[in-house]
Amino acid sequence: MICEITAAVAFISHFLRTKGLTSEEHLQTFSQTLQELLTEHYKHHWFPDMPCKGSGYRCIRINHRMDPLITQAAQSIGLSSQELFRLLPSELTLWVDPYEVCYRIGEDGSICVLYEASPAGESTETTSDMVDNISSCKEELMLDRASPSKSYNMMAVSS
Repeated sequence: MICEITAAVAFISHFLRTKGLTSEEHLQTFSQTLQELLTEHYKHHWFPDMPCKGSGYRCIRINHRMDPLITQAAQSIGLSSQELFRLLPSELTLWVDPYEVCYRIGEDGSICVLYEASPAGESTETTSDMVDNISSCKEELMLDRASPSKSYNMMAVSS
């Protein structure tokens, strides 16, 4: 759970850093607070044996409304809602699941892999297994969409 949450926090914090949150101290406080909030929020909703179970609960969502955990972390450094909306995408979905962290920017954007690991804990660096195998919650979501005419591309991002 720690690796997945760390990847999600780093991704969100990256937006703050690149879009103008200049104080490294504020960025560290935000990241640490968000890490703690997500760890507490997920502790009874983390099922490594069934990674899709609880995926909706663990989803971080910004859709013209800010995710409450991000808001709470932002308040720890005095960021207003207006500033937060200026720094983060207006539509962002971030799935934090056992062994996988994926994101989508925009409602019809591509779902991209931010972090992926095998159940044994080994990080993977390629998407070839994902393309050949339907094994993640997000891939199942894409297959169940009512609009099969839209194409979705998968991309791996490693840090």
